[in-house]
Amino acid sequence: MNHLDCRGLQCPMPIVRLALRVQELSAGDQLTVAATDPAFPADITAWAEMTGHQLLSFEDGECLTATIEVVQ
Repeated sequence: MNHLDCRGLQCPMPIVRLALRVQELSAGDQLTVAATDPAFPADITAWAEMTGHQLLSFEDGECLTATIEVVQ
């Protein structure tokens, strides 16, 4: 599984980095993103809906962690 560390970055940078990283992946690949930005839950949900990628899981806590599956 692929990992992307966006801890310490503020909106919109976690989503910008996520979008760039997804371009390097293939359909079916999974990517786990770690972030601390309070806007990240809403941002990644909206991003997944807009792009068609699947949000597989989301864990709330001090570090927010989302796993997506690339759909292309």
